[in-house]
Amino acid sequence: MKERRAYLIAAMILFAIEVLIALFVRDTFIRPYIGDVLAVALVYAALRAATPLKLIPALALTLAIAFTIEIAQALNFLDAVGLRDNIIARTILGGVFDRSDLIAYTTGAAIILAIEQIRPHR
Repeated sequence: MKERRAYLIAAMILFAIEVLIALFVRDTFIRPYIGDVLAVALVYAALRAATPLKLIPALALTLAIAFTIEIAQALNFLDAVGLRDNIIARTILGGVFDRSDLIAYTTGAAIILAIEQIRPHR
């Protein structure tokens, strides 16, 4: 239970950072790349907080979610369901496919894997 609480705290901190990036950062590196790396970390931490999933299943599901959202962007999902003008849907699901996002998601997963491997476990 203690470990899930730590993941919940991490998810809350990552969410706050993501909101700050979305509201205040208008650049060509932090917002598009670091933001995507942190988004993967946020989803992973939320999954670990809310489910009994261990490292590899949680990380695999996290990447599946991220890649599915990116593929939905490539297929113009928001247009197909009439949500292109919905700011919340566009913020959560993004609006434009970018191959570099897939690299950022994979990088985020690799960082998570490295951190989980070196951090002490009980």
